[in-house]
Amino acid sequence: MITALDDLFRRYMLTMLTIYLVVVVAAGIGLAFLIRAFVRAYARYRGKRVVTCPETEQHAAIEVDAMHAAITSLSGVPELRVTSCSRWPEREGCPQDCTWQIDLSPIGCRLRDLVKYWYMRRQCVYCGRAFGPIHWFEHQPALLSPDGRILELSSLRPEAVPDTLLTHKAVCSDCKLVEGFRAEHADLVVDRHR
Repeated sequence: MITALDDLFRRYMLTMLTIYLVVVVAAGIGLAFLIRAFVRAYARYRGKRVVTCPETEQHAAIEVDAMHAAITSLSGVPELRVTSCSRWPEREGCPQDCTWQIDLSPIGCRLRDLVKYWYMRRQCVYCGRAFGPIHWFEHQPALLSPDGRILELSSLRPEAVPDTLLTHKAVCSDCKLVEGFRAEHADLVVDRHR
């Protein structure tokens, strides 16, 4: 009789252990998918963006609360809140009607993507090389203004970038160095034509 009870208890414990193990594994897999969705949404909504302000109809640089957008995206449609805007503090009480542009834009109005895609369709004005992938932390390309000056991208205000891209030409990082040296040290440079 005792061995039958021991055998029944063992089977009961083995069954319960199996059920607990299945539940823990399923919860772990579900949590992994939830974390993955959160990280993707956070990466999608972080960073500076350039939108058209509905009140002034001019470009404005904004940042979205990426953490809040990622959390709300887990339960459906993300709720976008602007945390900073180049039109603030003068217009800080605005209804934030510019956020709909982020989801409608194929690149999400992200400033870095806007510049990256603009360069991908251009060639260097000096050497004629087509631009490949841009390495933001190594050699950044520049712009040639209509008056012949070379501008660093970092010297521009984010909200001025779309208008600047309409009037300026692309300069690769190598030519930026050469032409920058030429502009600073014109007396040391000798042009030799073949």
